Amino acid sequence: METPGGAVRCSDLPPIAGRETALLNLMQQAGTGPLTGALTVRDRAIPNPDGIQSAFACALHLHQPTIPAGSNGALISHLQWMFEHPGVGDNHNAEPFAQCYRRMADLVPQLISEGCAPRIMLDVSGNLLWGADQMGRQDIVEAWRHLACDPAMQTHVEWLGTFWSHAVAPSTPIPDLKLQIQAWQHHFAFLFGDAALQRVRGFSPPEMALPNHPDTLFALVRALRDCGYRWLLVQEHSVETLDGAPLGREQTLVPNRLVARNSSGESVSITALIKTQGSDTKLVGQMQPCYEALGLGRQPLGPTTVPALVAQIADGENGGVMMNEFPQAFVQAHRRIAAAGGSTVAVNGSEYLALLDEAGLNEADWPAIQAVQQHRLWQQVGEASDAQRVNAAIEALQASPSGFAMEGASWTNNLSWVSGYGNVLEPMNELSAQFHATFDPQVALDPAVTQSERYQEALLQLLLLETSCFRYWGQGTWTDYAREIHRRGMALLHEPAQDRF
Repeated sequence: METPGGAVRCSDLPPIAGRETALLNLMQQAGTGPLTGALTVRDRAIPNPDGIQSAFACALHLHQPTIPAGSNGALISHLQWMFEHPGVGDNHNAEPFAQCYRRMADLVPQLISEGCAPRIMLDVSGNLLWGADQMGRQDIVEAWRHLACDPAMQTHVEWLGTFWSHAVAPSTPIPDLKLQIQAWQHHFAFLFGDAALQRVRGFSPPEMALPNHPDTLFALVRALRDCGYRWLLVQEHSVETLDGAPLGREQTLVPNRLVARNSSGESVSITALIKTQGSDTKLVGQMQPCYEALGLGRQPLGPTTVPALVAQIADGENGGVMMNEFPQAFVQAHRRIAAAGGSTVAVNGSEYLALLDEAGLNEADWPAIQAVQQHRLWQQVGEASDAQRVNAAIEALQASPSGFAMEGASWTNNLSWVSGYGNVLEPMNELSAQFHATFDPQVALDPAVTQSERYQEALLQLLLLETSCFRYWGQGTWTDYAREIHRRGMALLHEPAQDRF
């Protein structure tokens, strides 16, 4: 079926494909223009906006995976499975989780009514966008629609793009990175409209996982730029300076320019805002970024100084702190800075960059960074670069005793998304290769193929198989889910080609 907004949706599938050209054009227009609609610091009752010393930006990551665990193996949200099995593990938290997904629609208006200027960024996976709709939780969907579409909320709430199915970028097949990005854009536009999608300028990679293999990182950054994104959030220890040094404290408090160079020597870059410190949800749950920012001053950048920015992201529901303590902490922090008079403010990512743009700064003024371990790699490769030299350099460095990995880096250093997961990664790569062998020639001849039900069903299985949860929770039930999704995807691709749309 086709909605008034032009989105194509087949049967009960999520709206993840069918408008590729239209959405690329839409987002490229947004990606080349100024960061309008976000520059609101100067609209506040601040006696001296130029005297802002520091700022903090908090994001909430909201996700529930899609699993083949419904009636007769139907694809359902894990949240639905929690509701249906209340006696298992912590499934009694299903309704508290559901309330966490919608509560910003209450907290933000409350603070506005008190004369505060709250800010929050939201990163909601495509799985959860679909799952809430599947479950009939219109209270959650309508709360999100209010936050995404109401003009009064647009000043205060910034939505971040992400991969539709919470894929781990470093170990996702390169051709699928853009598919994950575009699928989320399709779904967001379907739910909230094209105008709301055009306001989505920042990107939040699932698990804060940043590739450090040159070709994967290059493909990711190029896809982000192609799809209209202006900046992304990165974990502090997933990047390094061009000299291979960790980022100094001051450098984490200003925008950086992430440079991605592939094995052929091509380069592309994008603005990176740095998520500092570790993965503890208490950092956001207790609004630590606000209190850290209160003790900071302006930082040197280019020919001037800019407000220091403390940026953090945390799961929006997991753990007692986020479920129980965060709402009051969020309210108290914004009340405190409202009373303090304006030297420290809450901002969203695009708003902060727009403030710097107004000061005459742009991406050329940001310090350059690269993915961690790339300095060692390029030293090993030497001046001339091609795929063969890069692969040989990686093999040599991996064989050295000093420790070297091309798995990328994420929010935690003690978890590998690759080691021990051959039984997920090999099927994932097989399904990806088969998907592209089947459909890429067809799409090249007729882009409307992406509107067919067969294409969208197969794409859904491919995206789902790449969900991080099928590796995060270890071997057992979750890897069994991955095996079943792989089986379904391969079966779809081996069916006789026919249009079942």
